[in-house]
Amino acid sequence: MDEKPSDQKPAPSEPNRQRTFPSAAEDRLHTHLDPETPQTSSPAYRLGYADPDFLLRDELRPTRLQLEFLKPEILQRDRGITATVVIFGSARIPAPEDAAARIEEAERAVALTPDDPEAAERLRSIRALAAKSRYYDEARRLSEMMSCLPEDEAAACERKPPHGPYSVVVVTGGGPGIMEAANRGAFEGGAESIGLNIVLPFEQRPNPYITPYLCFNFHYFALRKMHFMMRAIALVVFPGGFGTLDELFEVLNLIQTRKVRPMPVLLFGRQYWERIVNFPALVDEGVISPGDLDLFTYVETAEEAWGLLEPVLKVAHRR
Repeated sequence: MDEKPSDQKPAPSEPNRQRTFPSAAEDRLHTHLDPETPQTSSPAYRLGYADPDFLLRDELRPTRLQLEFLKPEILQRDRGITATVVIFGSARIPAPEDAAARIEEAERAVALTPDDPEAAERLRSIRALAAKSRYYDEARRLSEMMSCLPEDEAAACERKPPHGPYSVVVVTGGGPGIMEAANRGAFEGGAESIGLNIVLPFEQRPNPYITPYLCFNFHYFALRKMHFMMRAIALVVFPGGFGTLDELFEVLNLIQTRKVRPMPVLLFGRQYWERIVNFPALVDEGVISPGDLDLFTYVETAEEAWGLLEPVLKVAHRR
């Protein structure tokens, strides 16, 4: 395997200069030198920025919102990331190599409990998801296309650029399924990729292909969705459920209302989307304009999507 993005911590963006005042980090260390007394042991004595219990108070929500905006923003800026392609899609769609095993497991469960409607429904659902496993490969291949140098250029290049040949970084929601496939394609192409995870009430973990120093975690959905769009130059959407639909419609609304600059929005799988969302009916009902149907384009393969994305990536690279 070719070299992968380095996990070395990026240098801070602030220039190295002599400070007039001690840094916040230095003062936090100085407090450890204070003698232990009832006063210094009290939570009230803790520095405000070093007191987790204080930062978690309801009154500090505006501060936490600001921190959740600033941390990913500063760390991406430190890495020189200025343009991204966002890839959305279901966390439930399996890799092709896993689909058959999942079906077999569900079939065994039905055989053991043939009168259990939940087992039958689970088998039906798993078969439906397995039928969409080709999208895992399409997302993986498209991400790798964005991350790899053309063969003739790669042969003459001693070191792969960490942001890919077009200085554009793939961004996902950081989870399994389509998100994993997109991060995996970038990883296999030797480029960095971003994962914007969010804390959920059940166990979840980032997929293993996200570049570790670009793997972020969010408490607020609103800030996470904002970061999806802040550097986006294109959006690629694979079949998905409520989360994917939420993200897709927010972007379409932002483009429609001109709150963001126009960008390609590619929907993988025309048959799926036309069954799930009746866009022409919205036109018939008068709630969107006929021209709004031009805000997105259907595609079926990574090659078809790449043909639409490559010119956009080249323009972004020249900026």
